[in-house]
Amino acid sequence: MKNRKRWVAMAVAVMMVSSLPAAAFADTPAGPAAVSGEAVNVDKENAGEPINVAVSKEKATSLARELVNIPKEYTLQGASYSTDLLAGGKRGAWSLDFVKKVNGKHKGSIYARISADSGQLLEFNSYVDDANSKPSYPLKVERSQALEIAKAYINTIAPAYKDQVQYNPDYGVQLLPPLTGEVRHSIRYDRIVNGISYVDNYIELEVDSEGHVVRYSLVWDSTIEFPKVDKMLSLQEANAKLSELAKPVLTYILPYGAQKNTKPALSYGLETMTIQATDGKLLPEMYGSRTEAVSPSPVADKPLGEAPKKGASLTEQGAIAKVTAAFKLPAGAKVTSTSYNEYANERTGRTNANWNISWTIASNNQETGSAYATVDSDTGVIVSFNCYLYGDDTKATVTLEQAKATAIETVKKQLPWAANELYLVEPNKDQYSPEKAAAFDAYYFGFVHKVNGATVSYDRVSVSVDGKTGEVRNFESSLSDYAYPSKAPNLIGDKQATEKWLTYYRTQLTYYLAQQYIWRGQPIPTEKYKVMLAAGEVQANEVEYKTEAQLVYRMVPRLIDEAVFLDAETGSWRNSDTGEVTQLEKPQATDVNGHWAQRQLELMVAYKALDVKDGKVRPNAIVTRGELIKMLVLAMNSGHKPMFAAGDTAARASFNDVATSSSYYVYVESALQQNLIDIGDGTFNPEGKVDREEMAELIVRALGYNTLANYDQLFRIEFKDAAKVEKKGQAAIVVGLGIMTLSNGNFAPEKQVSRAEASAAFFRFLQSRADLQEAPLRN
Repeated sequence: MKNRKRWVAMAVAVMMVSSLPAAAFADTPAGPAAVSGEAVNVDKENAGEPINVAVSKEKATSLARELVNIPKEYTLQGASYSTDLLAGGKRGAWSLDFVKKVNGKHKGSIYARISADSGQLLEFNSYVDDANSKPSYPLKVERSQALEIAKAYINTIAPAYKDQVQYNPDYGVQLLPPLTGEVRHSIRYDRIVNGISYVDNYIELEVDSEGHVVRYSLVWDSTIEFPKVDKMLSLQEANAKLSELAKPVLTYILPYGAQKNTKPALSYGLETMTIQATDGKLLPEMYGSRTEAVSPSPVADKPLGEAPKKGASLTEQGAIAKVTAAFKLPAGAKVTSTSYNEYANERTGRTNANWNISWTIASNNQETGSAYATVDSDTGVIVSFNCYLYGDDTKATVTLEQAKATAIETVKKQLPWAANELYLVEPNKDQYSPEKAAAFDAYYFGFVHKVNGATVSYDRVSVSVDGKTGEVRNFESSLSDYAYPSKAPNLIGDKQATEKWLTYYRTQLTYYLAQQYIWRGQPIPTEKYKVMLAAGEVQANEVEYKTEAQLVYRMVPRLIDEAVFLDAETGSWRNSDTGEVTQLEKPQATDVNGHWAQRQLELMVAYKALDVKDGKVRPNAIVTRGELIKMLVLAMNSGHKPMFAAGDTAARASFNDVATSSSYYVYVESALQQNLIDIGDGTFNPEGKVDREEMAELIVRALGYNTLANYDQLFRIEFKDAAKVEKKGQAAIVVGLGIMTLSNGNFAPEKQVSRAEASAAFFRFLQSRADLQEAPLRN
């Protein structure tokens, strides 16, 4: 431990650069803001100085070299000047690009940004093309050590800020331990004002696993005036207010990676909310998000027809007739091509068949447009219709209400069986105001599919109506044919859903920089200002722009290593990928504390290669073949689940005892594809026990040395029990690399492997894999 601390101290010392005199950071600190002005490029050969600023280009270049410790072989490739818009003014900055070339080849680059007002380093990042470098595992610099390096770097580069920031423990944290040495630690320090984090101002750094600071960014606006709040809601009161305002939304979703015949899942969702800390008022558009208003009623109060039945088997002419009967094609439209396509739907397990038809529209022997459509051959339903007309600059004469009526009528006629489940997304009337008739040529409408009040997230229906002719120009229908319950199922209810989601989110007190526009002495909403500006009702110079810092409580998602959804029927959390039941708090193994393989076991538990039952991982239990293969494949894929067609219903299992529904399926199939295992007699035996010889061969195959290992005469084998070892070359390699060890000089090939031993072996496998990576002999 003492040696490691000494190494960190040395790494910090190596990475630090000389600090400049205090005069170099004159005036108040400032940093990049959200909006930048137009950049002015500066020719590096130009001896003149076209920009009149406190810090010249030459001074900025000198500062960048000193602050970032840029080597002499890096030459200035380009420079530009720009201004940043702050809450209470502007700030100029120099952007500088340095490059290193060897024999005309680009070998490295460093970008730096220097304040033209104070000389403060605002940003830098670097890239080095070093073909001879390779990662080491485990990391030379873990996150705890990177934090010390980052802190020392800030103290040197930005001493005026070091007492105004606080480490953000949630930012950049890798929830799973790394399985590769190629890691960059992302670290952020938030600005602290009145003891409260202002999360939109911060210092951010990246430290690689070698201990180098490779990126730095100072995002700061010292012109913001923060309010002094005498009284505000307590955290408990804020949570109560958020609970009161919460409106959980029922949604049908599809777990996108679920295996075999995916079924819709009914979930409760809850959008994040932000409230003012003083009075609990909701700020629904804190970050500019906007939810479109959906009509409270469907386009019809009951189905207007029966759902289409499969078996229509439309011919080419039948498909064309369907489209021409449903939509009016312009005069001169001529069919130019048709195609028939069948495909297996991996979600439903059924085969779909479509006709695709294209038309060319002409007038006076000149092409004036085109159209195309897709028709479901089995049901006769028109999936899509699109018609494009060229060069029509006529002003729109059809009103919004007329176009809206056309869109609704189209949906009723084309999707009559679902008319009572389709809801219009109300269009923005300002967008289609008569004053803007010349600015658009069509009206666009969307429809939401709801079943028993729950939005079907994966279904889409849209219609566009020509603003001149009133004809439908585009129609898209994506309605899946999943079966839904005729009546709403029993649900946990809004109250319980809210309580669940408020355990997923944490409530954070912070500042929010609100924009405010003042016109004729009166504040106007941001959206209204934008509409008025676009319509020409106001000029930008007539409106006063202000920014105001507000103290708010906001909802922040907790850090978990998987995407989840809340099952609306059971109240359980489920994995958004697989649909499997999960939990927010990951199980901790209580029987590994103090174990000789504690770290390795915890690594395997984190990646779910080993399960935890009743809080125990059972380190001395014999590892199964399924567990071992999962360990190996995860190790080879840097912890990622293999990109195998888990949801492909047409896929067949290669082994008769590892079905596509098995939790080991994707790992076993991936191992087979990578030649880690053989098909043999078609049986894998996932619950079978593993001996040391089998594990040795698997590891050697993963390293890519199995063919070499078969030449066992190349190896010096001194096992006392060598006669019992069938795979002598494989055993020699794993022992030689230190991945597996001998016991009293014996390899013990038939000895079964415990979970702890397997975990330790794969940890050493990761180390050896990094050490064995070969760099090129020359650049």
